[in-house]
Amino acid sequence: MKIRIKGNSIRLRLTRSEVDTLAATGYVEERTEFFNSALIYALQAKEEIENLKADYSENTITVHVPKTWAANWNKDETVGFNHSLNLPSGSVLSLLIEKDFKCIDSDTNEDQSDNYDNPSISCE
Repeated sequence: MKIRIKGNSIRLRLTRSEVDTLAATGYVEERTEFFNSALIYALQAKEEIENLKADYSENTITVHVPKTWAANWNKDETVGFNHSLNLPSGSVLSLLIEKDFKCIDSDTNEDQSDNYDNPSISCE
């Protein structure tokens, strides 16, 4: 799983096996190790929600997705889900989770064997 954070937006991109794990178990996480701690980012399915939500606690960013969305995501053509949350501070947190596509025209050293086939002719 990849994470991209810019200002008040969080984007998670998941490989095929991560989407399968989310569908089967309702949870997938990744961690980035540092010398004195780790940053953990996770996607968790929840029954009692109707849209994406997120929280940050104990060095962990958790994006919550409705369980019905997660359970079927590996079986359908839905690329991803997005939602914007109004925060108590008055700002907005934008959330996006999506399937990670293979990049067609990029010279990358990244292993993309578990990524989804890209429906586009070129990457943007």
